[in-house]
Amino acid sequence: MADRVHPMPHSQPPHPASPPSPGQEEATETTPLHPAFHAPPAAPPGMYIVQIPKDQVLRVPPPDRARLYKTLAGRPGRKRHLRRSCFGACGAVILLLLAAAAFVGAVYLVFRPRAPAFSVSSLSIRGLDASSTQSQLSPVLDLAVRADNGANRKVGVDYRGGGGEVSVSYSGTRLAAGAWPAFRQAPRNVTAFSTTLSGTGVIFSEEQRKQLAAEQAARAVPLTVEARVPVRLLFGKVLRTWTVDVKATCEVTVDRLAGEAAAANRGCRVKVRPFLWWWW
Repeated sequence: MADRVHPMPHSQPPHPASPPSPGQEEATETTPLHPAFHAPPAAPPGMYIVQIPKDQVLRVPPPDRARLYKTLAGRPGRKRHLRRSCFGACGAVILLLLAAAAFVGAVYLVFRPRAPAFSVSSLSIRGLDASSTQSQLSPVLDLAVRADNGANRKVGVDYRGGGGEVSVSYSGTRLAAGAWPAFRQAPRNVTAFSTTLSGTGVIFSEEQRKQLAAEQAARAVPLTVEARVPVRLLFGKVLRTWTVDVKATCEVTVDRLAGEAAAANRGCRVKVRPFLWWWW
């Protein structure tokens, strides 16, 4: 810690109009100047004067603390560099997000994508009888589905194979399941396809058997057709989206559970991942 130096108070010069004292006038006229006259005046009690050599004053910091000073002096620069790097990275990410949003908006305005419509054309059922005495049933269903892409003028749909599945259930009990075929649907196109669904070990409770028999007698058996298929959107010949899973649920009513049944569609719901909400 540096020593504190107190300045000396300056003595007040005598007023010009006041007459000099006899001692002063005598010293001025007869006493010669003594060499000690130019020395600094003595410090009053309670004060001190410290003289520091110039070689110690000019060296900042001292040699033993030069490394510590260099280390501490470099920290603010690194912090500023890190802040600038973080701000630059955040700005780049925001610009990329804005560019992606602008691109998606432009594609939507140009192509105007719409969801295709699904419906069940026919349903043939074998091995499903509510009055059967067997404890476990193994039904087989031939399902005909109609996919309508007529709402899209510039957007095609690529139904990917290998992961799609179609299933039919009654009152929460799965009856049969099968694969969704892979095909590519052009804009303004209607595609109808058939697939075979099979099931094993289907067990109905006593209440479900009674309910199924009553609905079969009324010629109105409600069934649920669910399809989960990976698809890609085709914008023109070059641009396409990544593969997403689409789930369609259709409620149908059939008049019989044996042979070729007439299917009455009661509506289909389609769900897709949130980032393609604008398509569906």
